[in-house]
Amino acid sequence: MSRTKSSARWMQEHFDDEYVKLAQAQGYRSRAVFKLKEIQEKDKFIKPGMNVVDLGAAPGGWSQFVRPILGKKSKLIALDILPMEPIEGVTFIQGDFREAAVLDTLTVALDAAPVDIVLSDTAPNMSGSKGIDQPNAMYLAELALDTAKTVLVKGGAFLVKVFQGEGFEAFYRDVQDHFEKVVIRKPKASRPRSNEVYILARGFK
Repeated sequence: MSRTKSSARWMQEHFDDEYVKLAQAQGYRSRAVFKLKEIQEKDKFIKPGMNVVDLGAAPGGWSQFVRPILGKKSKLIALDILPMEPIEGVTFIQGDFREAAVLDTLTVALDAAPVDIVLSDTAPNMSGSKGIDQPNAMYLAELALDTAKTVLVKGGAFLVKVFQGEGFEAFYRDVQDHFEKVVIRKPKASRPRSNEVYILARGFK
């Protein structure tokens, strides 16, 4: 079966991609690390001693990056539907965070520890149809926000990947309603033609 032009282009871009090469060189599991790294360098919202929940974590690049910042005593809990190779100091829960049982497992893993940050780099499997992909992406962003509202301590932070398009403005307003300070970041490592941005919200009310 011949690959479509767009997937061939994606493969070519992927292998020519400086961030893919950097990730391989630095031992990170994904190029997505550099998006988080850039936001962290600018906003310094992840600090030692914090407890973090990483949604849609596989293959684990974000958890890899965050773990050394936090220090040994902090909890870092990663969730994903997909399996993830273990990372030292990271508790991994495989399952769908839309399900009550998975959130119960998260509660047990936290063991009453306060959650300072919820991260979400979750994206749906893209079909190439905006009419399907955009609502699916917004749905995942809303679920991540619901999880943040459930587990975050007062003053906590939330970083979520969102795709600009239908539903974005309403979601952005919803985030603003629940956090003191909300900014949009478009890291250099985001592919230029992608409409993905990251919303960083701080000061959970």
